[in-house]
Amino acid sequence: MADPRFFRVAGPFSLGQLADIAGAMLSKAADPDRLITDVAPIGTAGPSELGFLDNSRYLPALEASQAGACIIDPRYAPRAPETMDLLLTDAPYNGYAKVAQAFYPAAEIAGDIHGTAIVDPSARIGEGTRLGPYVVVAPRVKIGARCRIAAQVVIEEGVVIGDDTEIGPGASLSHCLVGNRCLLHPGVRVGNRGFGFSLDPEGYRDVPQIGRAIIEDDVEIGANSTIDRGSGPDTVVGAGSKIDNLVQIGHNVQIGRACVLVAQSGVAGSTILGDRVMLAAQAGVAGHLTLGQGARVAAKSGVMRDVAPKQTVCGIPAIPIKRFFRLVSIWHRQLKS
Repeated sequence: MADPRFFRVAGPFSLGQLADIAGAMLSKAADPDRLITDVAPIGTAGPSELGFLDNSRYLPALEASQAGACIIDPRYAPRAPETMDLLLTDAPYNGYAKVAQAFYPAAEIAGDIHGTAIVDPSARIGEGTRLGPYVVVAPRVKIGARCRIAAQVVIEEGVVIGDDTEIGPGASLSHCLVGNRCLLHPGVRVGNRGFGFSLDPEGYRDVPQIGRAIIEDDVEIGANSTIDRGSGPDTVVGAGSKIDNLVQIGHNVQIGRACVLVAQSGVAGSTILGDRVMLAAQAGVAGHLTLGQGARVAAKSGVMRDVAPKQTVCGIPAIPIKRFFRLVSIWHRQLKS
């Protein structure tokens, strides 16, 4: 059970309701009227709770589980205890996500502006939007309806934020347009000056960064991640993309739709990521490259040349992953000889 100090559980729900929510089919012996009070990990769930399993590594936990029900891939169903009711689906994690959202729906937002918030008279605040303590909203800012802006967020002049967007404590936004239903976690920085300069006999000369940062709809940006504005062209993060904590996006980068950038990864300036590109943790991508649609970069890899669509690369410098592991095998044989 989640800590009630931080989370409020809805329900209970019947198994029949949960099967509909998850898009799953109940096992033959399951009682559709059985009530489930909460979700929990398969190893700790009790008789009135529901777990899920989609990884064979956790089959021993399934076999020993006391959970009343489980969302599970049909191929693992024979390993479940006889007392456990099953919700069968080929996508158990996705089904669990839907069920967990039902038990823990997003809190309703009461629109109000805290007394310590500083809002310029020219700013426009949408209906139902909440501004927390010490929020600063500069001139000509536009914030949509039903947004939640947490404490000490700074929104600089001219920024536009769409509807139903949430911004965590201590974030700062400048020179940017943010879409609808975005989630920016604490400490996010969007629209900072890009890292652009030229070298002349007197040293480094800053190049004005006169582009914007465009964050499209349904984007999530993790805590303390930074997205620089463009130097002339805009920096763009495509709709539905997920950016983890501590990620750096350089100026003019173009990120496609539904990309995933995991913690401590970074993309240098003017690089293009096609739709559904995935960068694993601590992956680094050099500037002025193109990663094709569906490309994947393994953790700690350094990409120094273009990556073809749907190709997976690994290593420093990154090469196709099958070739990388063939080289690893050769190295191991040489060490043994």
